[in-house]
Amino acid sequence: MPALLRRFLPVLILLALVVALPFLLKSAYQLRVATLVFTAGLTAIGLNILMGHAGQVSLGHAGFGGIGAYAVAILPTHYGIHPLAAFGLGVCAAGLLAYAVGRPILRLRGHYLAVATLGMGMLIAMVIQNQQGLTGGPDGMQVPRMELFGWRVRGAETWYWICGGFLILGAVLAVNLIDSPTGRALRAVHDSEVAARVLGIDVARAKLTAFTISAVYAATGGALLAFVNAFVTPDIAGFLHSVELVTMVVLGGLGSVVGAVVGATILVVLPQVLTVFHEYEHLAIGLIMIGVMIFMRAGVVPTLIGLVRGRSA
Repeated sequence: MPALLRRFLPVLILLALVVALPFLLKSAYQLRVATLVFTAGLTAIGLNILMGHAGQVSLGHAGFGGIGAYAVAILPTHYGIHPLAAFGLGVCAAGLLAYAVGRPILRLRGHYLAVATLGMGMLIAMVIQNQQGLTGGPDGMQVPRMELFGWRVRGAETWYWICGGFLILGAVLAVNLIDSPTGRALRAVHDSEVAARVLGIDVARAKLTAFTISAVYAATGGALLAFVNAFVTPDIAGFLHSVELVTMVVLGGLGSVVGAVVGATILVVLPQVLTVFHEYEHLAIGLIMIGVMIFMRAGVVPTLIGLVRGRSA
């Protein structure tokens, strides 16, 4: 397989899925679920750059998603800023915050780093909860509909294509980053920070770059989710959502762009499918996740790729 095709194969797979799904999905509800997968998948792709390539853990990444989501709610509602400008400002704010807090906390390692990112995420969630005058507190707030040149952006199909486009764009940027000198530096840091330093790599800068980029992905995903739902609550920045994002990346497969989207698909679609089991829904989800991690320790996509290569060898 040519190197260029192999490089962009994950993007082509995602592009084919985004284009084909509207022909398979028969209702607005199913399109909406696919849209939710795209927003979660976009965030997971960004977190995968941090976890899968730089080898760093973040348990507070939902906080950046909350910044993006509340930016598109607060800025148009209270300050009359156009939702599109609010979108850009929210993403920039999340990136700047990640750059500022990343410098001190990324000096930590292992569970110390995990706890520090957890504290950062909880701090963002607490601010959202307590600033009731701006955020609506625990009840959340409405997100104004976006209008572009007199056209009001709404409808399941419209948001499907918008979020699908952002997912493809995010995958293209991630693939290019992974194959760039920055991506190779991240992989070196992931394998051994000491060896990376010996090779002349600025380890602190590489980790900070990955942290900032992943925060931008999270804020973009959070803002898109807020637009799709037209409503936002503090849950989007909560600890449980952060854990959910980490689970998506691990389930799908660390270091895999397609794996991040597969992990997002599992955690978004599975609860919708298992609603028929009523009170046993969460039990079934937990058992399925345990089974996947026992029999597919590397994650769904890397395990399946390994099986296919093993049979063809």
